Amino acid sequence: MSNLDREAAPAVCGGRGFVVAEPVRELLSPRRVSLGESTEVRRLLPNLGRRMVGAWCFVDHYGPDDIPDEPGMQVPPHPHMGLQTVSWLHEGEVLHRDSTGSLQTIRPRQLGLMTSGRAISHSEESPKSHARLLHGAQLWVALPDNHRHTEPRFEYHPEPPVVTSPGLRATLVLGEVDGATSPGTTYTPIVGADLALARGADVRLPLEADFEYAVLSMSGEAHVDGVPVLPGSMLYLGCGRTELPLRAESDAGLMLLGGEPFEEELIMWWNFIGRSQEDIAQARSDWMTGSRFGEVKGYEGDPLRAPELPPVPLKPRGRVR
Repeated sequence: MSNLDREAAPAVCGGRGFVVAEPVRELLSPRRVSLGESTEVRRLLPNLGRRMVGAWCFVDHYGPDDIPDEPGMQVPPHPHMGLQTVSWLHEGEVLHRDSTGSLQTIRPRQLGLMTSGRAISHSEESPKSHARLLHGAQLWVALPDNHRHTEPRFEYHPEPPVVTSPGLRATLVLGEVDGATSPGTTYTPIVGADLALARGADVRLPLEADFEYAVLSMSGEAHVDGVPVLPGSMLYLGCGRTELPLRAESDAGLMLLGGEPFEEELIMWWNFIGRSQEDIAQARSDWMTGSRFGEVKGYEGDPLRAPELPPVPLKPRGRVR
């Protein structure tokens, strides 16, 4: 998914200096962003106060949108560099195309994982014949310096592993939870899991003490470590936890995001992640001149134009503003 802001602001993120090294309960509110003609998303990362959770650096939550007579998601071809994208649905379907030739319809709780590496372009759209509702999350993972120039690729995993306990069904997105491991390729110590809680569930999820964590609420009423988290909001939890108490007042859907704090400082501008002004400027130039990022074949429409670079130099800084 693209960042469609026409005046894209640089997000400076990464570095361990601002990692909370103990358990906290920091509730993050979303910023509402229009995505194409008919989709509005709630952007949780980057946030005014916090830029990353482990290597997770971008989180959009959208829907449930009632779109039986609407085009639904329509995101034209756009570029990515230095990151992975994770497409995750609870309802509906999204058709993915990219410049490596991938063409795949992604459905609820199926993993679509795109590694941009040095350069890729892709589009995302609701199929012409689509389900009534569209509800999901789009997430980005920053690639570490030694892997950010890797070859681009797309992975599709229709049946990620599932861990169950009374009242809880956890589907692995990335990394490992309670002995189950996602087939998705990772480049840093990271975890992502979809948590389906039944009404009345009162469970404790095992965590890694060295990871920092956050929980995104997708639906329903749930308490995370005693804090009510409403759909479209995210609770940052810090580090130092070995388990996470979860309690559901109704059937609820959550996403657990975590990982080892990301040491490197980054610049995230528009749909690019780099380490310097030169990285970003070169990527923008390459996209606008039609080089490096390839072509998305089969999409009916023009690719996105990149915003203008800001007049001030882009510099990598810390994890929070």
